Amino acid sequence: MNASKHKILILASSDSAYVGADTVGQGHNHYAANTYIIRVVSPAMLPIDFYLHAFQKGIDGIIVMSSGEETPFEGAQHQLTRQLDELTAVLKEQGIDFRRVKLAAICTVCTASFLREVRAMNELLDEIGPIDRQAVVRPNPLPIAMEGGSR
Repeated sequence: MNASKHKILILASSDSAYVGADTVGQGHNHYAANTYIIRVVSPAMLPIDFYLHAFQKGIDGIIVMSSGEETPFEGAQHQLTRQLDELTAVLKEQGIDFRRVKLAAICTVCTASFLREVRAMNELLDEIGPIDRQAVVRPNPLPIAMEGGSR
């Protein structure tokens, strides 16, 4: 499968990684168009169910780009690490390759790192193939309003 068939979600922290992604664009650096970037205050704010929901809805790989220990939010990096450890356990239980979720420290000027992470995720997805969306089980689904229900 080629990279354009994969869908990669990038969760970029607003304090660093999102600025880094913007720097990549301003520098006219090219990377695969199969990426979807969401700017988040802190990836630690997203529940595990968010990742599972993304996989069910068509995402094949997720790169969590944060500022690491440099985050201005006390304890956020430790919380994120705990959440991703829990997510890894859930993915393993469901027989899903846990490498589909990658944590990367990306700073405001880390253009080479940003490009390398996108390229590496595409290579991994070429190797392991598409996710079996039917295998993804969400033990604690988000409320209906979060799933695109009417308001």
